[in-house]
Parts: sequence; structure tokens; C-alpha cells
Amino acid sequence: MPNMTTRYFENLVADALTRVKEVMPWDLTKMRTLNPDLLLLDVREASEFSMYHIANSINVPRGILESACEWDYEDTVPELADGHERKIVVICRSGKRSALAADTMIKMGFADVYSLKTGIRGWNDFEQPLIDSQNNALDTDDVEAHLNLPLGQTQKKPQRVV
Repeated sequence: MPNMTTRYFENLVADALTRVKEVMPWDLTKMRTLNPDLLLLDVREASEFSMYHIANSINVPRGILESACEWDYEDTVPELADGHERKIVVICRSGKRSALAADTMIKMGFADVYSLKTGIRGWNDFEQPLIDSQNNALDTDDVEAHLNLPLGQTQKKPQRVV
């Protein structure tokens, strides 16, 4: 039986990061300037993406990533299926889902994939622009409040009574 302190998700992310290169938000701003063909791939859910995202990024939720990356599937995204040689930065809220997604893409043969360390949270902390689904610029403080919602009671690990 697993130890109650085992953090499976954290272990999966740590393992992926042994293979995945990460970039910090300030590095991404430079990469965007130096590489106009850079593909920004946001793997958050569509509802998260519509609230706020980095301009010119595409949204492919992590749950359909594998089929989006290949031709001949109903989820195929041509930019990904044809982008195995492109430089790609994968984005999520905190940098964990993006690390897992980047690792999957590396395993699928993508040559130049990075994960945005700290994710949208770090991007927002660095006070870089975010937009909503209507391309309206968002205030970093408004986004910050949403990014740091407290956990609900049902999301917290139950306390053991001895």
C-alpha cells in the first residue's frame, strides 16, 4: 500500500523534468523576439485559456495532445502535426502540466520543445501581457487574484485521527 505522503503527481513532474528543458518568462520574451516562428502551445483547459492567455498562443488541452500532434485524427491541429521541427514552448498555469506535455511531445519526436517554468503564474508575476478570448488586455492584479484561488476543503488531504 502506498505511503500517504507519496506525491505521485510531483514525482511524475520531477521525472519529466529530467528530459524537458524549461524557460523562464523573461527568456520567453527574448525567444519570441528572436524567433518569429516560435509556437506557443497552451495545454490548459479551454475554459482556462478563454479567461486569460498569452497572445498568439494556441490552445490544445493536454487531454487531446497526442492526437492533436498527429495527422488523421479528429483532434489533429495542423500547426502541431506539421511542427515536429519547430521551436515550441508549452504553457500551463504553473509549469507542471506543461512539463508533462513537453515530455510527451519529446517522446513523440518533437525536436525543440520547452516548458514555461512557473507557467502563466510566473508570466503574470513578470507583468507580461495576457489577453482574454476577445483579445482584450487584462490587468495583472485581476489575473493574480484568479490564479491564486484557495483550495476547497474537498481538495485538501484528509487529516488522520489517531
